[in-house]
Amino acid sequence: MRTIDWVDGAVELIDQTALPGELRILRVTSVADLVAAIRSLAVRGAPALGVAGAFGVVLAAREFADDPAGLAAAVRDVEVARPTAVNLARGVRRAAARLEDGFDGVLAEACAVRDEEIAASAAMAALGADLMVDLCGGPPRVLTHCNTGGLAAVVGGTALGVVVELQRRGSLAGVIASETRPLLQGARLTAWELEQAGIEFRVAVDSAGPFLLARGEADAVILGADRICANGDVINKVGTYAHALGARRAGVPFVVVAPETTVDLDTPDGAAVEIEDRGAAEVTAYWAAVNPAFDVTPHDLVTAIVTDRRVIRLDRGEKP
Repeated sequence: MRTIDWVDGAVELIDQTALPGELRILRVTSVADLVAAIRSLAVRGAPALGVAGAFGVVLAAREFADDPAGLAAAVRDVEVARPTAVNLARGVRRAAARLEDGFDGVLAEACAVRDEEIAASAAMAALGADLMVDLCGGPPRVLTHCNTGGLAAVVGGTALGVVVELQRRGSLAGVIASETRPLLQGARLTAWELEQAGIEFRVAVDSAGPFLLARGEADAVILGADRICANGDVINKVGTYAHALGARRAGVPFVVVAPETTVDLDTPDGAAVEIEDRGAAEVTAYWAAVNPAFDVTPHDLVTAIVTDRRVIRLDRGEKP
């Protein structure tokens, strides 16, 4: 099943807010409803957001076919629905560049974005599995954070796609999935995907990750990214930085898996990225709270970045 797709004149997507209790499909026919789905995290994950952005332009091209001002505003609404993941804006801009070709041209471009993300997932799985066995000297026990499987892409995924490929090869020794607060993308979504794939796993509270690494319970950390800056800084779900520090202290590899579309050479470093704040309501209804959705992991804590085209060894001084 694809996380997001164009089906019979509408965007169909898995509502990730309903998992794991219910596998619910949303059928979206308007820009406003797609923006709402993006903001509510019904669809999330950098590659999936890129596809959602492209299909959002398709919806806008149909909905505002005779309203140039309305079309421009709708395209902009999709582009800024979430600010941190670079793939969303890139998907929007790529499809919007075909607006002069009419609805069919925009739809063709959006479908190309989708198909390229599917191909990228397969390439990352192969490259990443090779690297993990090489870095760990054999089948690794891995710690992962947030959700990076097919739900975060279209099918396959990024870091979790590598985990599934390791399992397919008989080269996976174990998985620890951090729960990923406050919305539990690890405990809800990653755990669900691992179960669907028949992979044994344990869920750990976020704050236990560095200690589990120090205790020798994982051989590597593998996770995704929402943006990779020109200097190699990695923007990913909040908690990533803590796992990177834990991996460095424990002396184990810290590997980031993301498609080339997530590498943003126009952003020099993590300090230049707007970090989305999800607001206090997701944390508590009673006290003041700060709820950043992402954090910045400095490049010097990253062992390697795997994209669909290459392996970048930051530990050897290579740059994106």
